[in-house]
Amino acid sequence: MTAETALVIPALVLFTGLLLWGLAAACAQIQCVDAARAGARAAARSEPAATVGAVARDAAPQGARVALERRGDLVRVRVEAASPGVGPLTLTLRGEATALAEETVGR
Repeated sequence: MTAETALVIPALVLFTGLLLWGLAAACAQIQCVDAARAGARAAARSEPAATVGAVARDAAPQGARVALERRGDLVRVRVEAASPGVGPLTLTLRGEATALAEETVGR
């Protein structure tokens, strides 16, 4: 094994690990957005808050926090979750969706 190989192999392993972490974080971000949208749809249908939370948590990454807010005719759902990783590789991922409450449509 040459000195160049001894330096390149750990760098490639580190680079591959960072790529895999980035892919996992991107997937978790998409799950947060999808969960917020699913929760907003349920809230727009006037589902109970517990049902909205359950719908959003089912679609969200494990350990996500769901917040529901209603202002007038609009319902807003926020989903926050920690990205996979440890130490400095942990990020807070967020997804938010707003929908018009169905009982207000056509008034």
